[in-house]
Amino acid sequence: MVRIFKKTYKFAFFTSILITIILSLINGIYFFVTYSFYISEVIIVFLVSFFIIQYRVENFIYKRMEKIYDDVSLLDGSTLGRQKITTNMETLTKEVELFARNKKLEIEALKIRENYRREFIGNVSHELKTPLFTVQGYIETLLDGALNDEKIREKYLKRAKKGVERLTYIIKDLDMITKLEVGELHLEKETFDIIDLIENVFESLEMKASKNLISLTFNKKYQNPIWVKADKDRIQQVLSNLIVNSIKYSINKGTTELSIENLIMNKVLIRVTDNGEGINNDQIPRLFERFYRVDKSGSREQGGSGLGLSIVKHILDAHNEKIYVESQIGIGSEFSFTLEKTE
Repeated sequence: MVRIFKKTYKFAFFTSILITIILSLINGIYFFVTYSFYISEVIIVFLVSFFIIQYRVENFIYKRMEKIYDDVSLLDGSTLGRQKITTNMETLTKEVELFARNKKLEIEALKIRENYRREFIGNVSHELKTPLFTVQGYIETLLDGALNDEKIREKYLKRAKKGVERLTYIIKDLDMITKLEVGELHLEKETFDIIDLIENVFESLEMKASKNLISLTFNKKYQNPIWVKADKDRIQQVLSNLIVNSIKYSINKGTTELSIENLIMNKVLIRVTDNGEGINNDQIPRLFERFYRVDKSGSREQGGSGLGLSIVKHILDAHNEKIYVESQIGIGSEFSFTLEKTE
């Protein structure tokens, strides 16, 4: 308490002592008073001086600090309560330093967001521009005379259709991510067998996998159902996006393997493992960014919106679940995510 008292009231305390000494000396020289009255007078002068000085200094600092906060328009003056104001400049300095540090972190975060926004707009523009110009080029060629050639007409119309499909993928996926971010896309959780869902995804992607000479398989034969609770349609989309991504980057005659592992606290871990190209460690932190591609030229030839992994991350975040990535160049990659298990 003594240490706190000295720090908090140091200025008022010593100033009051000085005033008391000066007034007491003047009183002692010019007036003849009894000893007891003299001591009482000293105490009264000290106490009155102390409280007046303390009040005035606190009020002075409060007014100045409040004006500073109001002037810079960074902190509402109402958040600066009188209980926080003392004559201890060390306390005030720490408070202002903390305020400045927090604002610096906010500014840095805003700069990061601004860079991300600028990069995102550039990516959207590029991703939309490429298929749009492709479609425009084929249509102009047809209008310039190629429309009369049946073979060229059919070939160019098919290519234009692919460009339109690519635009559709991008717009739909962007719309979904936006709804997930703002909470407009509500999850409809239900209990279902994750083994059955994986088999359905395998069937839907069988032709795409066989075209790339990729085998879709389980790590073992699962005899019994594994029940999980989640939005079935969204988890199917997660599995589809991860498996399609695996097929894109797998080598010929490669394998994409699914496995399910029981975890503690009613969780299961679903692994999607391949023996494909692998991913550099410095690229892994950016995998779930919108439009980020490990192999920009190759993956564009494969089609898609470039938003698959970003959608996966948003869907799992909406479920309050985690996704993990492990990869080695030339060996392959593994994407795994958790789900809530039910009995």
